[in-house]
Amino acid sequence: MDGSPHRWFSDKQSCLIAIIDDATSEVHAEFFKPETTAGCLKVMRDYIDKKGLFKALYVDRAGIFSGPKRCNFSQMQRACNELGIEIIFANSPQGKGRIERSFDTFQDRLVPELRLNDIKDMASANRYLQDIFIPQFWQHKVAVNAKNSRSEFTSVPAHLNLDDICVLKEYRKIRNDHTFSYGNKFYLIESPLKHSIAKQKIEIRKTNSNEFIAYFAGRHLAVSEVIEPTRPSMEDLEIQKKMDVLALADKLGNISEASRISGVSRDTIYRHRRLVKEQGKHALKRQVNQAHRHKNRTSEELEKQVIDFSLQNPHLGQVQVSAQLKLNYKIEISPNGVRYVWLREKLNTSALRVQRAHSLLKTA
Repeated sequence: MDGSPHRWFSDKQSCLIAIIDDATSEVHAEFFKPETTAGCLKVMRDYIDKKGLFKALYVDRAGIFSGPKRCNFSQMQRACNELGIEIIFANSPQGKGRIERSFDTFQDRLVPELRLNDIKDMASANRYLQDIFIPQFWQHKVAVNAKNSRSEFTSVPAHLNLDDICVLKEYRKIRNDHTFSYGNKFYLIESPLKHSIAKQKIEIRKTNSNEFIAYFAGRHLAVSEVIEPTRPSMEDLEIQKKMDVLALADKLGNISEASRISGVSRDTIYRHRRLVKEQGKHALKRQVNQAHRHKNRTSEELEKQVIDFSLQNPHLGQVQVSAQLKLNYKIEISPNGVRYVWLREKLNTSALRVQRAHSLLKTA
């Protein structure tokens, strides 16, 4: 198997990817814009559909087949391994002479025929190649009978699905909140799951350059694009440092010793402990003017904004919702305020928020 870049049917260069039987010279080929892994997988899959599984594939050491330098792995190797096909690497172009010579024949005969038939687009060129040129010329003039009449091709086993194998696959680690990143975007797993799959790897199958399908353990998962959680802010880090000092004091059971180790005064530790007990850890946030702190219930309009944003981004926690509302909409509400709204509306888990969002879509 190999690809041949050439000006096949127009002034622009395209690539003919071909696979040829070393015993009979029977060929299957297709035009693509460049030589890509997806193109090679498609050609191999179509050939298997027609002839069945073969034992070995002879290729060069191009990145498509052998992977990046020092990696020695590629999507083609992965697909062949799943199909039980051995890959043999040629150490020189002369080693795979049959496919190289076939490209000479294609360029000598196919290019003039495409010109004579005024074919200038890829779709028409592929139709002519597969419906006319290969069956009417190649099969009659080039293909030969094998010395051994017993075929080595085997049918595809029932438990193998070519659609699941001859496809580009990538893997991403699933985070604790059942989200993962792919293509500089962030996605939430919406399918109901009996058990957590956090820290496991999700399988990404690319359907085209912009779309993909997600699988886990052979099961198709529904996913949706969401906002990526922001990194901890300086305020969050400051609160965490104060909480670490309080945790140290609790562990030692001695405020004076915790003060000596951390360098924080005893009065400060006592004050921070009182604030956390009365108002929660986010009371440790440095306030510019404590006199304006509003302790009453949030307004109905603000609650609606919190609920709408939470349903659009059900994977975000209370701290992230608070941060995103402030960053993107200039809405000031504390993480505890977000949680109070969730508790009143019974939206305090991501599963409840996803369920509410789906029910609203159905009624819309």
